[in-house]
Amino acid sequence: MTGPSGNDNVDVLTVWSDIGCPWASLALHTLHTAAERRGQTLLLDHHAFPLELFNRQPTPKFIVDPEVIVIAACRPELGWRLWQGKESEYPVTTLPALEAVQAAKDPAVGGLAASGELDRALRRAFYAESRCISVHSVILDIAEECTHVDAGALSKALARGAGRAEVYEQWRTAQGPDVQGSPHFFTADGYAAHNPGARFEWTGDPNEGGLPRLHAYDTDWADELLDKLVAAAGRISEA
Repeated sequence: MTGPSGNDNVDVLTVWSDIGCPWASLALHTLHTAAERRGQTLLLDHHAFPLELFNRQPTPKFIVDPEVIVIAACRPELGWRLWQGKESEYPVTTLPALEAVQAAKDPAVGGLAASGELDRALRRAFYAESRCISVHSVILDIAEECTHVDAGALSKALARGAGRAEVYEQWRTAQGPDVQGSPHFFTADGYAAHNPGARFEWTGDPNEGGLPRLHAYDTDWADELLDKLVAAAGRISEA
């Protein structure tokens, strides 16, 4: 991997994100929904922007909770809820889930289609189903529910440590100037957008009671990005 786009294939959209980032999960939901409405195949190359490694601490629940509230109120079709499980079962880390998404890229597990499906399922499990995606067995249970994922092959890959080196390599790359945060989208032909569609701000320091204020959320960016992918693929096929 030599740059933020991470993939030279014009059919592939690279996204840097953390599964525990509500804004990334909102953006990806918007993009998947637009692609399904258009009948367009969306192939994602997920790269980890591991917030807990940047911040040297688990992503605080008191930050995630208000973000979930304002996003879910704006987009109720997400089906998100505040954490319904025991407090002791709240995910303290997303690294195992991020590693599983990377491991799933192996063709033996399912490739990019499997990786993208698993990422989507892990986000739904966390935000809508209150499942502890820090736990190995939970991740594998979710993988079993994914059509494109060979859960047995994924289990063997994770037992070998697959995905961990990739997450740390991506973290090192994300410390450079090009990747601004979670989510950040890149195409092979130069498009880049950080947290597209969302206009929000914190009213103050969240450590001191500040809350997120979502001024607006525009979904048009998703169709514009999908149009770019179609156009880029068309130029390649005509060459």
